[in-house]
Amino acid sequence: MAKLVSGTKAPGFALPDQSGKTVKLSDYLGKKLLLYFYPKANTSGCTTQANSVRDALAELANLGVAAVGISPDSPQEQKKFDDKFGLGFPLLSDPDHTTAEAYGVWGEKSMYGKKFMGIIRSSFLIDEKGKIRNAWYKISPKKTVPEAMNALK
Repeated sequence: MAKLVSGTKAPGFALPDQSGKTVKLSDYLGKKLLLYFYPKANTSGCTTQANSVRDALAELANLGVAAVGISPDSPQEQKKFDDKFGLGFPLLSDPDHTTAEAYGVWGEKSMYGKKFMGIIRSSFLIDEKGKIRNAWYKISPKKTVPEAMNALK
């Protein structure tokens, strides 16, 4: 899958969030967006990542940045994840991984010697005009927010 680079137009999406509301990339035109992809709600790495985004929401908002997470989980699973950790930002459901493929984050992974297809944890900073400002593929859960903050400085 081709990776997105700085300056390219971010692929559009329209996906349901944890409350069933459709969220579109176009909803964020005029704002910056920290968009991140994670493999599975309620797993340790994904929880670390989501909690760090939640903890940075006020600071991101002060910089004019909204945050959105995307995984293949159902809206119901996303809601449980949000409720359990009080995340407070949209978690989108991409069960057929169409959006993940468009962003180049659906690919072959390996665990305990087994190969399988899944989400390659990645994050993107999208500018006010809907263009990729920064892309971080295979990002550590703990680095999502610090990398975005560094890019915004």
